[in-house]
Amino acid sequence: MLRLQEVPDPEPGPGQVLVRVAAAGVNFADLVMRQGLTRTPFPLTPGLEGAGMVEAVGPGVDDTQPGDRVAWAPVLAASTIGAYAELAVIEADQVLPVPDDVSLLLAAALPLQGLTAHYLATEQLPVGPGTTVLVHAAAGGTGRLVVQWCHHLGATVLATVSTEAKAAVAIGAGADHVIRYTEQDFVVETLRLTDGRGADYIVDGVGASTFKGDLNAVADRGRICLFGMASGRPEPFNPLDLMFRSIVVAGGSMTMFLRTRDEVLAKAADVWRGVAEGWLDQQIHAVFPLEQAAEAHRLLAGRDTTGKLLLRPWP
Repeated sequence: MLRLQEVPDPEPGPGQVLVRVAAAGVNFADLVMRQGLTRTPFPLTPGLEGAGMVEAVGPGVDDTQPGDRVAWAPVLAASTIGAYAELAVIEADQVLPVPDDVSLLLAAALPLQGLTAHYLATEQLPVGPGTTVLVHAAAGGTGRLVVQWCHHLGATVLATVSTEAKAAVAIGAGADHVIRYTEQDFVVETLRLTDGRGADYIVDGVGASTFKGDLNAVADRGRICLFGMASGRPEPFNPLDLMFRSIVVAGGSMTMFLRTRDEVLAKAADVWRGVAEGWLDQQIHAVFPLEQAAEAHRLLAGRDTTGKLLLRPWP
């Protein structure tokens, strides 16, 4: 159960910063924590991602100052939670400077999915002209960014969506072909659109309802990256099924591609650069007041969104 509650103002400790939150991103990870499916102890304040203004810094913090505009996301293995609040204490090594021309609302909506899209588009397979990429849930917060990034790199992008409205979102992001999985078999359509060859690379954050089909929709010597399980855990499969077609199945976790502070800052700069150049943007589906966090969770769980949901603690 989510409940709004008054608590004492937090203070930053060593290596931490105190941020007055402008907005918090709502993610599937928050739902999983709320449901008790992680080892995070209760009670807890959810929220892995947000943006705001630095109020104070703790001992040992020398690269962030009060007044700085910052965003944060779980960029390193030890992630900070607590963005669903007016004030949040964040580990300093997770803080990302926000360029002056980026609003704090966009900054709250972009880091987690933007950095996820970064590694999915650039560090799994050499994506470029001549590459066919199939992106599942292509109108969602992450999927739409992956479509944009792969399109920017010159790939042919196939996108699966559930509705006509979401199809329009995917096309607007740069998808070359849209597959309505509620009306079409995505495996059949992928093979048809690739003249029977299959997709060179499949980006799958859905899991149970898509993964088995991925194995038939991917090209020989192709790659599947499973980075999420929105529909649950996929069925087990025999690794020998991969051998005869030289298929690679990889698991994807953003923190595995963000091992150092320098790497975090460099990749965040790539995301902000994409925004500045106009080929990367995050669609904000809705901004809810903090007291309506439960409604935001309901919408996200029901897949009733196109783009990002935000919570705002201030009127």
